[in-house]
Amino acid sequence: MQLHVTDAPADAELAAISESLTAFNNVDVGPSQRRSLTVLIRDDAVKTIGGISGYTAWGWLFTQWLFVPETLRGQGMAGKLLEAAENEAMARGCFGAWIDTFNPQALRAYQRQGYVIFGELPDFPEGRSRFFLQKKLSPR
Repeated sequence: MQLHVTDAPADAELAAISESLTAFNNVDVGPSQRRSLTVLIRDDAVKTIGGISGYTAWGWLFTQWLFVPETLRGQGMAGKLLEAAENEAMARGCFGAWIDTFNPQALRAYQRQGYVIFGELPDFPEGRSRFFLQKKLSPR
């Protein structure tokens, strides 16, 4: 048995880990039914300039990335993106959503949308905290 540290794993190596963990979890807690979920912001030329990227699994929406271009900030765009993703997640049967951030403005935007902090990781990055937030989803 060998341990090998790398910053450039092959796709097949990552697949071996992913497939093994998925098989384990399927037996342990059942299939995740993981599906990607993306909401795009497109400009007039139909170029993608921002949006949300995440997935749904085990009844939860996880927002991995959320980006609003500077020209659209302060106009409620983050809330619109989250609402669109949450609506799709509920259509998929999700009952909760979670997200994390170390950006103070994003933290306030998520809290305005009803997300509440359930965890904090101080000094990630140094001098800031990474906050983990969740929200119960229910049809409006």
